[in-house]
Amino acid sequence: MNDRNTTNEAFEPRRESVHIAPRQLVRHGDEIYRIDHVLNYTNVIGVNLVTGRFANLRINELRALTTEDDPRISLHRDVADFEGKDWQEADERFKAIKPLLDSANPTREQVQLRAQQLNKDVSTIYRWIQRYKAHGVTSALIPIKRGWQAGKSRLNPDQDAIIAEVLNDYYLKGQRSTIAKTVQEVERRCSLRGIKEPSASAVQKRIAEIPEKVKLRRRGSREKAENLFTPTPGKFPGADYRLAVVQIDHTPIDVIVVDDEHRKPIGRPWLTLAIDVCTRMVTGYHLSFDEPSITSVALCLTNAVLPKDDCLVKHGVNAEWPVWGFPTKLHSDNGADFRSASLKRSCTEYGILHEFRMHKKPRYGGHIERLMGTFMTEIHDLPGTTFSSVEEKGEYDPEKHAVLTRAELEKWLVHFITRVYHQKKHKVLEMSPARKWELEVFGSDDKPALGLPPVPSNGHTILLDFLPFEMRTVQPNGVSLDNLTYYSEVLNPYINATDPETGEKKKFIFRRDPRDVSVLWFFEPQLKQYFQLPTAEKLPPLSLWEYREVQEYSRQQGGAIDKTGILAALTEMREMVDQATANTKSARRRAQKSRDHKNKSSVPAVVNDATQPPEPAARPTRPAHQASPALLDDDEVPSFGDVS
Repeated sequence: MNDRNTTNEAFEPRRESVHIAPRQLVRHGDEIYRIDHVLNYTNVIGVNLVTGRFANLRINELRALTTEDDPRISLHRDVADFEGKDWQEADERFKAIKPLLDSANPTREQVQLRAQQLNKDVSTIYRWIQRYKAHGVTSALIPIKRGWQAGKSRLNPDQDAIIAEVLNDYYLKGQRSTIAKTVQEVERRCSLRGIKEPSASAVQKRIAEIPEKVKLRRRGSREKAENLFTPTPGKFPGADYRLAVVQIDHTPIDVIVVDDEHRKPIGRPWLTLAIDVCTRMVTGYHLSFDEPSITSVALCLTNAVLPKDDCLVKHGVNAEWPVWGFPTKLHSDNGADFRSASLKRSCTEYGILHEFRMHKKPRYGGHIERLMGTFMTEIHDLPGTTFSSVEEKGEYDPEKHAVLTRAELEKWLVHFITRVYHQKKHKVLEMSPARKWELEVFGSDDKPALGLPPVPSNGHTILLDFLPFEMRTVQPNGVSLDNLTYYSEVLNPYINATDPETGEKKKFIFRRDPRDVSVLWFFEPQLKQYFQLPTAEKLPPLSLWEYREVQEYSRQQGGAIDKTGILAALTEMREMVDQATANTKSARRRAQKSRDHKNKSSVPAVVNDATQPPEPAARPTRPAHQASPALLDDDEVPSFGDVS
């Protein structure tokens, strides 16, 4: 069963990723396989470790193995659970080894120099590197209070040092020694020093981890390395491989949509979009009537890092969208929605460097803005377009010609992304984004393969990690947030709990999806699981936006803000909306937002509506000189500037 997107009333957060590359061990059902080779974006050939038989395995059915590392390292806690000195220490350790992580196999001299700079033992630096590489998240570096137990499957520091030494002064030399001879040299040096020899596969794995750029430069092919990997003028700095830099931004879409029920105009939705700068592939999106917020960012990023299979199936789109995985760097503007504590903490947890656009330097966000410009150019051909200016719109009436619902627009958007934009030749790339992504992943005669990005294990964990969190005490009646009280028996052991160190009431982690405030997620600190808490009043599903409107309405009417008052106000307001919907655009928009929030999916990679868009009755007339260009060009579409 595919559990990446499942959501239950209680679940354990999981942050492992499945590494899709030769020699990696994965689980398929109850069997363990070693990947022999990667066929394409969807399948691999694996060898069953018990039977030795080969099998064709679907990537979306593979699972990460349970770690055999120290059981006291927990990857299944809420990222907000690591607070105070522990999290600060883990973050400092990550920053300490970050220069060494940039090289797959740092030399012993590099490690010794870094250890001296930090006043740490060399073996300590090696342990930190091993723990981070084993898990891929910063929380693996959380201090372990009773000391580190030697890992069962990891090499000891002496073996690591000899492998690093041989790779540096033997393998990475101009004579280009073979892998077999390099293994032999490791064995020879271990024998001379009385150290147990590491396995040949361990040495081969370390060689495979060396970046191709380093191999070429150190083994006498510097010119080839420079041609392949050196950024050319005009490129975004650092965006020289897939998922090196992902840019994200919001914009209102230049088209009026209609509501689902009456098919009358309700206004323009917002689009949050993320793009991989190197390949120009769209990594994720979120379409909503809600104005930009941390929730929009969380939903877009979750969509971006997860596989898109469910999204394509839900919309009935017969296309590939083989983009998933965490970016090395996330680039955004300086808006408040990108500066939340939860986003900062989660980016750190997943090893994402979050950079903000330089003040008054809009060109540094140009790729995402030009992509949005390309999208808007295509959207200007849709019925109901508002165009980009009053002059361009002329006498065209967008509300009169609007025919698409939000769900139909979303399906059109997925079609356009996967079947048009990704496939059309890009002038700067001199190939399509899909072809550029393919070359990055599988390589060619002139370009080394980077392989498929690791596949995240659980989408709901990622979504909760990026959503805002609150720290609250537990009272006898439950926990209160925005004048709503949430309760379940799972809270009972923590009622009026105190912190043994400070003597003050202990606060716990709670997360909430603003699209439905009738439930709250509680991170149970002993079981390391999330539990869903209903409101004590058992409210029906409603969004935070709708709840606040109900609160304001109740105050104006002088009613009590309790369950009875909320339900009464909600009923009255919905009756008012129903009466006004046929005639009032704002009421129709309000009703549609409410429907969209109720129809939300638990994981945003799964979209909600697969309705086939109708054939438009009338399309806007466009001036001849504004026809869509044959090539996608970064330079021909003007920059949007900051979106406030």
